[in-house]
Amino acid sequence: MSIFNIATLLMLLTATFGYLNVRFLKLPDTIGLMVVSMLFSLALIIGHIVSPKEFDFIWQLLDQIDYTTLVLDVMLSFLLFAGALHTDTNLLKSAWQSITLFALLGVFISTGLVAGLLYGFLWLVNLPIDLIYCLLFGALISPTDPIAVLGILAKANVPKATEIKIVGESLFNDGVGVVVFLTLLEVAQQGTDSITVGSVAGLLAKEAGGGLLLGLGVGYALFWILRTIDQYQTEIIITLAAVMGCYWLASQLHVSGPLAVVVAGLFISDQARSEAMSAVTLEYVEKFWEIIDILLNALLFVLIGSRLLSLTFEWAFAPPALAAIGIMLVARYAANRIPL
Repeated sequence: MSIFNIATLLMLLTATFGYLNVRFLKLPDTIGLMVVSMLFSLALIIGHIVSPKEFDFIWQLLDQIDYTTLVLDVMLSFLLFAGALHTDTNLLKSAWQSITLFALLGVFISTGLVAGLLYGFLWLVNLPIDLIYCLLFGALISPTDPIAVLGILAKANVPKATEIKIVGESLFNDGVGVVVFLTLLEVAQQGTDSITVGSVAGLLAKEAGGGLLLGLGVGYALFWILRTIDQYQTEIIITLAAVMGCYWLASQLHVSGPLAVVVAGLFISDQARSEAMSAVTLEYVEKFWEIIDILLNALLFVLIGSRLLSLTFEWAFAPPALAAIGIMLVARYAANRIPL
Protein backbone atom coordinates (compact mmCIF):
# COMPACT_ATOMS: atom_id res chain seq x y z
CA MET A 1 0.00 0.00 0.00
CA SER A 2 1.30 3.48 -0.89
CA ILE A 3 2.17 6.17 1.66
CA PHE A 4 -0.84 8.20 0.51
CA ASN A 5 -3.20 5.27 1.09
CA ILE A 6 -1.77 4.65 4.55
CA ALA A 7 -2.10 8.36 5.41
CA THR A 8 -5.68 8.34 4.11
CA LEU A 9 -6.59 5.33 6.22
CA LEU A 10 -5.08 6.86 9.36
CA MET A 11 -6.91 10.13 8.72
CA LEU A 12 -10.23 8.32 8.18
CA LEU A 13 -9.76 6.43 11.45
CA THR A 14 -8.86 9.66 13.26
CA ALA A 15 -11.95 11.44 11.96
CA THR A 16 -14.20 8.46 12.74
CA PHE A 17 -12.88 8.05 16.27
CA GLY A 18 -13.18 11.79 16.88
CA TYR A 19 -16.80 11.75 15.72
CA LEU A 20 -17.68 8.75 17.92
CA ASN A 21 -16.18 10.48 20.94
CA VAL A 22 -17.93 13.82 20.33
CA ARG A 23 -21.22 12.17 19.41
CA PHE A 24 -21.45 9.47 22.07
CA LEU A 25 -18.67 9.38 24.70
CA LYS A 26 -18.35 13.17 25.15
CA LEU A 27 -14.96 12.79 26.85
CA PRO A 28 -12.08 15.28 26.54
CA ASP A 29 -10.70 14.87 23.02
CA THR A 30 -7.46 13.07 23.77
CA ILE A 31 -8.98 10.79 26.42
CA GLY A 32 -11.91 9.92 24.19
CA LEU A 33 -9.66 9.20 21.19
CA MET A 34 -7.47 6.98 23.33
CA VAL A 35 -10.48 5.02 24.65
CA VAL A 36 -11.97 4.54 21.17
CA SER A 37 -8.58 3.60 19.71
CA MET A 38 -7.97 1.02 22.43
CA LEU A 39 -11.44 -0.48 22.00
CA PHE A 40 -10.93 -0.65 18.24
CA SER A 41 -7.53 -2.33 18.71
CA LEU A 42 -9.00 -4.80 21.22
CA ALA A 43 -11.77 -5.69 18.76
CA LEU A 44 -9.22 -6.34 16.01
CA ILE A 45 -7.06 -8.47 18.32
CA ILE A 46 -10.08 -10.58 19.29
CA GLY A 47 -11.06 -10.84 15.62
CA HIS A 48 -7.56 -12.01 14.71
CA ILE A 49 -7.64 -14.67 17.43
CA VAL A 50 -11.01 -15.95 16.24
CA SER A 51 -10.26 -15.78 12.50
CA PRO A 52 -6.58 -15.11 11.78
CA LYS A 53 -6.70 -15.31 7.98
CA GLU A 54 -9.34 -12.60 7.59
CA PHE A 55 -7.33 -10.15 9.73
CA ASP A 56 -3.78 -10.88 8.50
CA PHE A 57 -3.90 -7.99 6.02
CA ILE A 58 -4.22 -5.50 8.89
CA TRP A 59 -0.98 -6.72 10.45
CA GLN A 60 0.73 -6.57 7.05
CA LEU A 61 -0.48 -3.01 6.64
CA LEU A 62 0.81 -1.95 10.06
CA ASP A 63 4.24 -3.41 9.27
CA GLN A 64 4.56 -0.76 6.56
CA ILE A 65 4.24 2.12 9.05
CA ASP A 66 7.54 3.49 10.33
CA TYR A 67 6.35 4.68 13.73
CA THR A 68 9.76 6.04 14.78
CA THR A 69 10.13 8.27 11.74
CA LEU A 70 6.49 9.34 11.74
CA VAL A 71 6.37 10.34 15.41
CA LEU A 72 9.90 11.54 16.19
CA ASP A 73 10.94 13.00 12.83
CA VAL A 74 7.60 14.34 11.57
CA MET A 75 4.93 14.88 14.21
CA LEU A 76 6.95 15.83 17.30
CA SER A 77 8.39 19.07 15.90
CA PHE A 78 4.96 20.41 14.89
CA LEU A 79 3.38 19.42 18.21
CA LEU A 80 6.10 21.10 20.27
CA PHE A 81 6.13 24.28 18.18
CA ALA A 82 2.34 24.55 18.38
CA GLY A 83 2.44 24.09 22.15
CA ALA A 84 5.20 26.69 22.55
CA LEU A 85 3.46 29.18 20.27
CA HIS A 86 0.29 29.11 22.38
CA THR A 87 2.11 29.46 25.70
CA ASP A 88 1.92 32.70 27.64
CA THR A 89 5.62 33.48 27.99
CA ASN A 90 5.04 36.06 30.74
CA LEU A 91 3.49 33.40 32.96
CA LEU A 92 6.22 31.00 31.88
CA LYS A 93 8.90 33.42 33.03
CA SER A 94 7.22 33.80 36.41
CA ALA A 95 7.43 30.03 37.01
CA TRP A 96 10.78 29.34 35.34
CA GLN A 97 12.42 27.94 38.48
CA SER A 98 9.74 25.28 39.04
CA ILE A 99 9.60 24.44 35.34
CA THR A 100 13.38 24.04 35.16
CA LEU A 101 13.41 21.76 38.20
CA PHE A 102 10.59 19.58 36.90
CA ALA A 103 11.80 19.42 33.29
CA LEU A 104 15.46 18.76 34.08
CA LEU A 105 15.88 17.30 37.54
CA GLY A 106 12.48 15.62 37.45
CA VAL A 107 13.26 13.72 34.24
CA PHE A 108 16.66 12.61 35.50
CA ILE A 109 15.28 11.48 38.87
CA SER A 110 12.37 9.64 37.26
CA THR A 111 14.65 7.95 34.71
CA GLY A 112 17.02 6.74 37.42
CA LEU A 113 14.27 5.55 39.77
CA VAL A 114 12.34 3.72 37.05
CA ALA A 115 15.52 2.03 35.85
CA GLY A 116 16.72 1.02 39.31
CA LEU A 117 13.38 -0.29 40.57
CA LEU A 118 12.60 -2.12 37.34
CA TYR A 119 16.07 -3.66 37.20
CA GLY A 120 15.74 -4.92 40.78
CA PHE A 121 12.23 -6.29 40.22
CA LEU A 122 13.19 -8.15 37.05
CA TRP A 123 16.18 -9.63 38.84
CA LEU A 124 13.91 -10.85 41.67
CA VAL A 125 11.47 -12.55 39.27
CA ASN A 126 14.33 -14.17 37.36
CA LEU A 127 13.88 -12.09 34.18
CA PRO A 128 17.11 -10.07 34.33
CA ILE A 129 18.02 -7.58 31.60
CA ASP A 130 20.95 -5.18 31.35
CA LEU A 131 20.64 -1.95 33.32
CA ILE A 132 21.14 0.13 30.18
CA TYR A 133 17.84 -1.12 28.77
CA CYS A 134 16.06 -0.29 32.01
CA LEU A 135 17.54 3.21 31.74
CA LEU A 136 16.27 3.46 28.15
CA PHE A 137 12.79 2.54 29.33
CA GLY A 138 13.04 5.08 32.14
CA ALA A 139 14.02 7.86 29.73
CA LEU A 140 11.24 6.85 27.37
CA ILE A 141 8.48 6.85 30.00
CA SER A 142 9.56 9.73 32.25
CA PRO A 143 8.50 12.79 30.20
CA THR A 144 4.85 13.50 30.93
CA ASP A 145 2.27 14.62 28.40
CA PRO A 146 -0.37 16.69 30.19
CA ILE A 147 -2.57 17.36 27.14
CA ALA A 148 -5.43 15.22 28.41
CA VAL A 149 -4.97 16.49 31.95
CA LEU A 150 -5.15 20.13 30.86
CA GLY A 151 -8.68 19.65 29.57
CA ILE A 152 -9.72 18.40 33.00
CA LEU A 153 -7.81 21.17 34.79
CA ALA A 154 -9.52 23.82 32.69
CA LYS A 155 -12.93 22.53 33.73
CA ALA A 156 -11.84 22.32 37.37
CA ASN A 157 -10.73 25.97 37.34
CA VAL A 158 -7.33 25.25 38.85
CA PRO A 159 -5.04 28.23 39.50
CA LYS A 160 -3.34 29.59 36.39
CA ALA A 161 0.04 29.24 38.06
CA THR A 162 -0.45 25.48 38.40
CA GLU A 163 -1.56 25.17 34.80
CA ILE A 164 1.43 27.09 33.45
CA LYS A 165 3.84 24.89 35.42
CA ILE A 166 2.31 21.79 33.84
CA VAL A 167 2.39 23.33 30.37
CA GLY A 168 5.96 24.57 30.82
CA GLU A 169 7.19 21.21 32.02
CA SER A 170 5.56 19.43 29.08
CA LEU A 171 7.26 21.76 26.59
CA PHE A 172 10.75 21.14 27.87
CA ASN A 173 10.69 17.63 29.32
CA ASP A 174 9.96 16.15 25.89
CA GLY A 175 13.16 17.68 24.59
CA VAL A 176 15.13 16.69 27.68
CA GLY A 177 13.70 13.16 27.52
CA VAL A 178 14.67 12.78 23.85
CA VAL A 179 18.21 13.98 24.60
CA VAL A 180 18.58 11.55 27.51
CA PHE A 181 17.08 8.69 25.50
CA LEU A 182 19.32 9.24 22.45
CA THR A 183 22.38 9.54 24.68
CA LEU A 184 21.58 6.27 26.43
CA LEU A 185 20.82 4.66 23.06
CA GLU A 186 24.29 5.59 21.83
CA VAL A 187 25.76 4.09 24.99
CA ALA A 188 23.80 0.88 24.38
CA GLN A 189 24.95 0.72 20.75
CA GLN A 190 28.62 1.44 21.46
CA GLY A 191 28.85 -0.58 24.64
CA THR A 192 29.46 0.69 28.14
CA ASP A 193 33.18 -0.13 27.97
CA SER A 194 33.85 2.62 25.40
CA ILE A 195 31.77 5.28 27.19
CA THR A 196 33.02 7.54 29.99
CA VAL A 197 31.18 9.93 32.27
CA GLY A 198 32.86 12.81 30.49
CA SER A 199 31.80 11.68 27.05
CA VAL A 200 28.19 11.22 28.18
CA ALA A 201 28.17 14.67 29.81
CA GLY A 202 29.69 16.16 26.67
CA LEU A 203 27.09 14.53 24.46
CA LEU A 204 24.28 15.78 26.70
CA ALA A 205 25.73 19.30 26.69
CA LYS A 206 26.09 19.29 22.91
CA GLU A 207 22.57 18.01 22.29
CA ALA A 208 20.85 20.30 24.79
CA GLY A 209 23.04 23.39 24.47
CA GLY A 210 23.20 23.14 20.69
CA GLY A 211 19.44 22.75 20.51
CA LEU A 212 18.86 25.83 22.65
CA LEU A 213 21.25 27.96 20.58
CA LEU A 214 19.80 26.74 17.29
CA GLY A 215 16.28 27.49 18.52
CA LEU A 216 17.28 31.04 19.46
CA GLY A 217 18.88 31.56 16.05
CA VAL A 218 15.90 30.21 14.12
CA GLY A 219 13.47 32.12 16.33
CA TYR A 220 15.26 35.42 15.75
CA ALA A 221 15.55 34.82 12.01
CA LEU A 222 11.85 33.96 11.82
CA PHE A 223 10.98 37.05 13.87
CA TRP A 224 13.01 39.28 11.53
CA ILE A 225 11.42 37.80 8.39
CA LEU A 226 7.86 38.09 9.73
CA ARG A 227 8.47 41.70 10.72
CA THR A 228 9.31 42.68 7.14
CA ILE A 229 6.00 41.58 5.57
CA ASP A 230 2.30 41.63 6.37
CA GLN A 231 0.40 38.87 4.58
CA TYR A 232 -0.96 36.14 6.78
CA GLN A 233 -0.99 33.43 4.09
CA THR A 234 2.73 33.80 3.42
CA GLU A 235 3.58 34.17 7.09
CA ILE A 236 1.81 30.91 7.95
CA ILE A 237 3.82 29.14 5.24
CA ILE A 238 7.02 30.70 6.60
CA THR A 239 6.34 29.44 10.14
CA LEU A 240 5.67 25.96 8.73
CA ALA A 241 8.91 26.02 6.75
CA ALA A 242 10.84 27.32 9.76
CA VAL A 243 9.75 24.40 11.94
CA MET A 244 10.63 21.83 9.29
CA GLY A 245 13.93 23.53 8.47
CA CYS A 246 14.87 23.91 12.13
CA TYR A 247 14.25 20.24 12.85
CA TRP A 248 16.15 19.15 9.74
CA LEU A 249 19.10 21.40 10.57
CA ALA A 250 19.17 20.05 14.13
CA SER A 251 19.44 16.50 12.80
CA GLN A 252 22.34 17.54 10.54
CA LEU A 253 24.15 19.27 13.40
CA HIS A 254 23.38 16.40 15.82
CA VAL A 255 21.71 18.67 18.36
CA SER A 256 18.29 18.39 19.97
CA GLY A 257 15.55 19.18 17.46
CA PRO A 258 12.75 19.12 20.07
CA LEU A 259 14.50 21.70 22.25
CA ALA A 260 15.27 23.84 19.19
CA VAL A 261 11.66 24.06 17.99
CA VAL A 262 10.39 24.72 21.53
CA VAL A 263 12.79 27.64 21.96
CA ALA A 264 11.95 28.98 18.49
CA GLY A 265 8.23 28.74 19.25
CA LEU A 266 8.61 30.51 22.59
CA PHE A 267 10.72 33.24 20.97
CA ILE A 268 7.99 33.89 18.40
CA SER A 269 5.28 33.74 21.06
CA ASP A 270 7.13 36.30 23.15
CA GLN A 271 8.35 38.71 20.46
CA ALA A 272 6.19 38.36 17.37
CA ARG A 273 2.78 38.93 18.98
CA SER A 274 3.32 42.67 19.37
CA GLU A 275 6.30 43.46 17.14
CA ALA A 276 6.23 41.26 14.02
CA MET A 277 2.61 40.31 13.30
CA SER A 278 -0.53 42.31 12.71
CA ALA A 279 -3.65 41.39 14.66
CA VAL A 280 -5.11 39.65 11.59
CA THR A 281 -1.93 37.65 10.93
CA LEU A 282 -1.59 36.67 14.58
CA GLU A 283 -5.16 35.35 14.63
CA TYR A 284 -4.69 33.27 11.51
CA VAL A 285 -1.29 31.93 12.59
CA GLU A 286 -2.60 30.89 16.00
CA LYS A 287 -5.72 29.25 14.51
CA PHE A 288 -3.61 27.38 11.96
CA TRP A 289 -1.25 25.97 14.58
CA GLU A 290 -4.17 25.19 16.87
CA ILE A 291 -5.67 23.00 14.13
CA ILE A 292 -2.28 21.36 13.52
CA ASP A 293 -1.99 20.65 17.26
CA ILE A 294 -5.47 19.11 17.50
CA LEU A 295 -5.06 17.05 14.33
CA LEU A 296 -1.65 15.62 15.19
CA ASN A 297 -2.63 14.84 18.78
CA ALA A 298 -5.68 12.98 17.52
CA LEU A 299 -3.56 11.10 15.00
CA LEU A 300 -0.98 10.31 17.68
CA PHE A 301 -3.51 8.52 19.88
CA VAL A 302 -4.80 6.56 16.88
CA LEU A 303 -1.20 5.49 16.18
CA ILE A 304 -0.79 4.39 19.80
CA GLY A 305 -3.88 2.23 19.48
CA SER A 306 -2.73 0.74 16.18
CA ARG A 307 0.72 0.05 17.59
CA LEU A 308 -0.82 -2.38 20.06
CA LEU A 309 -1.74 -4.62 17.15
CA SER A 310 1.87 -5.10 16.09
CA LEU A 311 3.13 -6.08 19.54
CA THR A 312 3.71 -9.68 20.56
CA PHE A 313 2.06 -10.49 23.89
CA GLU A 314 3.59 -13.05 26.23
CA TRP A 315 1.69 -13.90 29.41
CA ALA A 316 5.00 -14.44 31.20
CA PHE A 317 5.67 -10.72 30.92
CA ALA A 318 2.28 -9.62 32.24
CA PRO A 319 3.39 -9.37 35.92
CA PRO A 320 6.52 -7.32 35.06
CA ALA A 321 4.40 -5.08 32.84
CA LEU A 322 1.92 -4.43 35.64
CA ALA A 323 4.80 -3.87 38.06
CA ALA A 324 6.36 -1.40 35.60
CA ILE A 325 3.16 0.68 35.71
CA GLY A 326 3.34 0.85 39.51
CA ILE A 327 7.06 1.61 39.41
CA MET A 328 6.50 4.40 36.89
CA LEU A 329 3.79 6.01 39.04
CA VAL A 330 5.96 5.85 42.17
CA ALA A 331 8.96 7.26 40.30
CA ARG A 332 6.95 10.12 38.80
CA TYR A 333 5.51 10.99 42.22
CA ALA A 334 8.99 11.02 43.73
CA ALA A 335 10.34 13.05 40.80
CA ASN A 336 7.69 15.69 41.44
CA ARG A 337 8.18 15.76 45.21
CA ILE A 338 11.97 15.63 45.51
CA PRO A 339 12.70 18.83 43.51
CA LEU A 340 10.28 20.74 45.74
